Amino acid sequence: MRASSLALKTVILVGLLGVWLEQHNFLYQEEQRHSTLLVLFILGTQQALAVYPLQSAIISTIALSVTWCFCTACGSLLNACCGNDKASTIPPSVTSGRKRSVLLLFVALAIALVFQYYIGPLIIDSDEYTGWLSERWLDACSEYDDQSALLEECAGNMGVFRVAAATTLFFTLAAIAAVCKPTANREAWPAKYILFVFMCAITILIPSDPWFDSIYLNVARIGGVCFVLLQQIIILDMALDWNDSWVAKADAAEAEEAGTGRKWLGAILVSCAALFTVSIVGLCVMFAKFTGCGTNNAFISITLILIIATTAAQMSGEEGSLLGSATISLWATFLCYSAVAKNPDSECNPAVGEKDGLGIALSLGTTLISMMWTGYSWTAEDKFKRNTDEDNDASEPTIAGNSATPGDASGNRKVTGVVTGNDYGAAGDSEIPRPTAVGELDTEADEAAKNDPRRLSNSWKLNVMLAAISCWMAMSLTSWGEIAAEGNLANPQVGRVGMWIIVGSQWIVLTLYLWTLVAPRIFPDRDFS
Repeated sequence: MRASSLALKTVILVGLLGVWLEQHNFLYQEEQRHSTLLVLFILGTQQALAVYPLQSAIISTIALSVTWCFCTACGSLLNACCGNDKASTIPPSVTSGRKRSVLLLFVALAIALVFQYYIGPLIIDSDEYTGWLSERWLDACSEYDDQSALLEECAGNMGVFRVAAATTLFFTLAAIAAVCKPTANREAWPAKYILFVFMCAITILIPSDPWFDSIYLNVARIGGVCFVLLQQIIILDMALDWNDSWVAKADAAEAEEAGTGRKWLGAILVSCAALFTVSIVGLCVMFAKFTGCGTNNAFISITLILIIATTAAQMSGEEGSLLGSATISLWATFLCYSAVAKNPDSECNPAVGEKDGLGIALSLGTTLISMMWTGYSWTAEDKFKRNTDEDNDASEPTIAGNSATPGDASGNRKVTGVVTGNDYGAAGDSEIPRPTAVGELDTEADEAAKNDPRRLSNSWKLNVMLAAISCWMAMSLTSWGEIAAEGNLANPQVGRVGMWIIVGSQWIVLTLYLWTLVAPRIFPDRDFS
């Protein structure tokens, strides 16, 4: 009874102290008042909980509710310090919020790794202390209670699913907000980060079964397939920008001195040869290590056939570039490896039951590349919008003579982030304003073009892509939901499902790329630009 009275007195005294400070104008600024009251409340709550732990549940609930209100004020304070650099009446550019979104995705990846390799095993080791929390985290892993290695693997996967689910939900809500209000993509980022951290924390209280082990696992599989398809756009865009950049440098060098541009063209060919070589070596290794059953043999053979077909189609026409075909071939080889490595048949998978470290590393590598492209590529927005050609002319900045007008028979592709022109460095180009870096424009007219409302209406698509990347992140870290350790594969059916999802996505990717190469020849009257 004395402890209860002391706890209550502590909370009351802290509250009275805050009121007294406010009444006597010690907290004369709104930001200072919010920050001080938050500190006082937390200190008082901690003291109360230490004195009387039996009422900790009630006090914790009240503390969580009130702290949420104070954190909102805290977010407003941080927003004034390091948030927006424009007035709310000024619409955002297409790159606004993109870097903050990608940074949040990096934070999510770091939290997921902590949950997988630290929090998950810690909950198992502290079962007697965590109690109710442990039951909710491990309720999907009860079948592995007598196998410590598999139990730890399952607990780690549940941690990844929690963070990934919060990330997917966050970017889904961000996409909806961007549809309703295009400027939402650049507003209130400190508050968004706080909201995301709270979402990750709240997932700890949610049972793993069925929310994460069943429901989100299937959602993440669908999102992972969407990412595989979107990754084709990313890879082709990077390859085309890479190719155009070096061709531009070759022409610029050739204009200055005859014969000097050949080194850049040679570098393109060397890069293509290196990418194709890695693809061929990868396929040969798979033929040597992962054959022995009809499924893997078919996957590897079909991959080889489609790579040859797409490369031949590209080289026999004017569509695409050899560098694009080389990068798509390497991506297809990686997907083929991911598929055969998921095969639960030990006859054709020597690593069955083992953690696929190489596959996880390669998957995370593609995730990081996609995140960097999404955050820093000026062309990222253009790849996910559906405006007409007239809208493009009105909303896209013209870069140094590379815009393909309706009367431009050459139809030059716009090279972004690279100093180029029709003559790639000819004497007349110096008079034309050009960007000095990716996404950096020099003229007010170009800035106005960036802020065109028709561009802003498509900003939600980048959030959808980030949601797909978060699903891929979950699948990468958990090997598509497999529970495997010490040569024991606990759920072979999950590996089989993941195998077919990956190989099906690969077939779609290669078929779509092949169609983009042959469709203009089959239907020459149609515009496939």
